[in-house]
Amino acid sequence: MKIKEKLKYKRKAFTLIEMTIVLFIISLLVLIIIPNLSNQRKNANVIHTNTMTAVVQSQIDAYLSEGKNDKSKVNFQKLKDAGYLTKKQIEQAKSEGIRIANNEAIH
Repeated sequence: MKIKEKLKYKRKAFTLIEMTIVLFIISLLVLIIIPNLSNQRKNANVIHTNTMTAVVQSQIDAYLSEGKNDKSKVNFQKLKDAGYLTKKQIEQAKSEGIRIANNEAIH
């Protein structure tokens, strides 16, 4: 009867080698994934900046296409005053290094 009791209470557990292998595999996966995430973030920032530049340029074009607007040099303040860009859009564009020169959005 004692043998049956011992077998009944015996637990199956991971060995140290099995745990080491699992941790090694996880660390390899992390080393592969982290650089890819960093590159994806850089790509997303470039795409966002290009899109924001396109938005500003389209608003400059819309502003200039209206005959009633002053067609001299367009700036962020004129676009804001005319309702073409919001304050938040202007702040975002400036933080990304977008500027207006000769009525064109430049990054």
